[in-house]
Amino acid sequence: METLEKAEESIAKETQRKAGTVNWGTATVVGVFAGLLYGGSKEAAGSVSKDAEVMLKLGSTPDKREQYRLMRDAMEKRFIRVTRGSIIGGIRLGMFTATFFGIQNLLAEKRGVHDVFNVAGAGSATAATFGLIMPGSLLWRARNVLMGSVLGAAFCFPLGWVHLKLVKKANEESSVLQERGEARAGGVGAAIERLEGSLNK
Repeated sequence: METLEKAEESIAKETQRKAGTVNWGTATVVGVFAGLLYGGSKEAAGSVSKDAEVMLKLGSTPDKREQYRLMRDAMEKRFIRVTRGSIIGGIRLGMFTATFFGIQNLLAEKRGVHDVFNVAGAGSATAATFGLIMPGSLLWRARNVLMGSVLGAAFCFPLGWVHLKLVKKANEESSVLQERGEARAGGVGAAIERLEGSLNK
């Protein structure tokens, strides 16, 4: 029986995350959907000039069948552009988010503490990785890795500090609300016990 309790405690300790760390799967899904929206809206906004060209062609074409064909082709091309932009944007931002939060959670687990250095390290490593896979010569990639690591750390350090301050404030408010709730529950419980005692007499 004791071994079962110890096994349950060890499992609970392993699955418990550090305060302030983000769930990797949820963050990745949010990143994918944000990338889908951003990529699709960017392509939709970029196709306005192409739509203007189609409208000019429509105005210069008297044949109704030719106008219909031009409009259908323009709509198909626009749909394909927006869909491709959404998919590419979702993949890019999803990969970036998954890498960033995966490294951040790994650093928090290995170091045993979640602090601003985990966020800065994850930002630096992620930006350096994506700088490495960008197209270009070896010298250009080395420059991208160096700039990405410096800019990633410089950008993520203040963001991590703000994030940890907000988590700390939220935890303090949560504990205060929990204490108030326990006090109220104690008062209600005492009132119920008094009522039960008076009914039993």
